[in-house]
Amino acid sequence: MHDLILVGGGLANSLIAWRLRQLRPELRLLLVEKEARIGGNHTWSFYERDLTPAQHAWIAPLIVRTWPAYEVRFPGHRRTLDTSCYSISSERLHAVVSEALDGAFRLNASVADVGRNSVRIDGRLYDAHAVIDGRGHAASEHMRYAYQKFVGHEVVLRHPHGQALPVIMDATVAQHDGYRFVYTLPFGEDRILVEDTYYSTTPDLDLPAIRNNIRAYMDSRGWQGAVVEREESGVLPIALSGDIERFWEDKTDALPCSGMRAALFHATTGYSLLFAVRLADGIASMKTLDAESVYRHIRDFSVQQWHGQLFMRLLNRMLFFASAPAQRYRLLQRFYKLPQQLIERFYAAQPTLSDKCRILVGKPPVPVWGAVKAMVNMGKEPS
Repeated sequence: MHDLILVGGGLANSLIAWRLRQLRPELRLLLVEKEARIGGNHTWSFYERDLTPAQHAWIAPLIVRTWPAYEVRFPGHRRTLDTSCYSISSERLHAVVSEALDGAFRLNASVADVGRNSVRIDGRLYDAHAVIDGRGHAASEHMRYAYQKFVGHEVVLRHPHGQALPVIMDATVAQHDGYRFVYTLPFGEDRILVEDTYYSTTPDLDLPAIRNNIRAYMDSRGWQGAVVEREESGVLPIALSGDIERFWEDKTDALPCSGMRAALFHATTGYSLLFAVRLADGIASMKTLDAESVYRHIRDFSVQQWHGQLFMRLLNRMLFFASAPAQRYRLLQRFYKLPQQLIERFYAAQPTLSDKCRILVGKPPVPVWGAVKAMVNMGKEPS
């Protein structure tokens, strides 16, 4: 009998397992992953204000690179923000978490019959006081999404690239398939991650076309002789509207879940790390880890975060419905002219009332009637 079985070795479940190992090493844990490595093939980035000092301290061993600032580039505005930026790699996540679990994990595993107190792994039934399902985003008829989709190439160049800081949005590129930007993370003098990103109404990824776009972008920057050492891709949900209570009511088996599967992600960026860290802390602080208690804890946290991001979903509707796709960058260009601390609070999903007013006040960079329609469109949500 295990105390907790975590189905899916993605970011959320990995952090739960690792945090429990740090604080409650006596627990009998089992992490189960269908792939050959915990964490898959991803790069997760976050900012200084996303986490508390205590959370920064316990997550520090996962960080592969830290930068003291980052840049944004738009056709009519460029800016450097002195907000510290951090990145975590799947490789580091796997190394740290697998060492901490000391064999309490299964890779290349098939699962079936996932229930709140048991799961069948490679044909054998395992019992637990609680099971958490972290197998990624699952569609729901009660949620309406757009998408942030991307393809990234981590490359080694023939010569140094000359870029000292991350450029988290370079929207000077041609705009198509929604709002498009290129995201670059310099990991060394000649090593850099180049990610072509789209805020789109469809989840489809045209891999050959996007790979060509990445090569064209590197050519435009004068980055020659690129050897692609790794490719990553993803499609993240961008929340437009929804009914979080009905979303959870549909989980008739009351199976605890985590991460994207629990709707725990930033509504506008699609990123889940800040919520994964907060959830790991919350689970580790629970007195008992029975299935009902874990389910109620995660459900309450998910509902709270969803309601707290109502303003973000309103802005998302403005982004997708208030102007032509080729002009969507203007909203982000205006946003990045706002005070740095406001931007930091927004990315941490903690905007103040004053921040919300500041974002909306003034002449919008889209047609006024379009902005009003977008705010209403698909916007009838429970209060």
